[in-house]
Amino acid sequence: MRFHKSLQAVFFLCLCSLFTAHAGTVSVIEQGRWVNVQYVYDGDTFRTRQGERVRLLGINTPEVAHNDEPGQPFGIEARDRLKTLIEGKSVQLRLDSDHKDNYKRTLAQVFLRDGSWINSQLVDEGMAHVYTFVPNFRWAEALLQAEKRARQKKLGIWKSERFELLDAKKVTHQHIGQFRVVRGKVKHPGRWKFQLGKLHISIPKKYRPGFEKGLKLNSSRIVIVHGTIRVSSQGRLFLALHSPYDIEMSAPGIMP
Repeated sequence: MRFHKSLQAVFFLCLCSLFTAHAGTVSVIEQGRWVNVQYVYDGDTFRTRQGERVRLLGINTPEVAHNDEPGQPFGIEARDRLKTLIEGKSVQLRLDSDHKDNYKRTLAQVFLRDGSWINSQLVDEGMAHVYTFVPNFRWAEALLQAEKRARQKKLGIWKSERFELLDAKKVTHQHIGQFRVVRGKVKHPGRWKFQLGKLHISIPKKYRPGFEKGLKLNSSRIVIVHGTIRVSSQGRLFLALHSPYDIEMSAPGIMP
């Protein structure tokens, strides 16, 4: 009996050593869980065989037609691309701070068994734009770099009038309600607000903690902002920044 206990102890120590030696592998396994994709709804949403609805985190793709709403340019292309990449396959879901959205969908970065990162791939191919919100910022910087590459190459959505990089001077009331990426020169800079052409940019109070001490901009700074264009009760066009990744800055006077 004593011999068997000693043997068990040796086995346990060896097992611990094995896990320690391969700690990197174990940590990768623990980063997410595997699911089987049954059906793709659109470019950023799918359902698993278990009935779980998953929303690709940190990105947004053009809408496909549904109910009485018409589809957006590249909506079908984005959906079909996601179908090709993941439908019927086993994928790994990796989560950030908030695991669910208001529709009870799981928010996840999605990976294939060969290591392919689906969220980033869709952005890199111009099938999606970056869409971040507090507090899920873990992958935001990498996704933003992918978007910059796609914009520079004018891939996918970036060559369509609906999604192309919009000059702040050309923003009009016809853009109200649209999520747009807008570029312009900063005017009247303040801690929590500034102006780009006809567009007033501000950071609402509830999002200010994510910006630490606020914005530090000069009037000559060229920036790119991401957000939905809206109109105030005074008739002013404005865009609210929800995260630090909603604004990109370049050297003064240099267009990015």
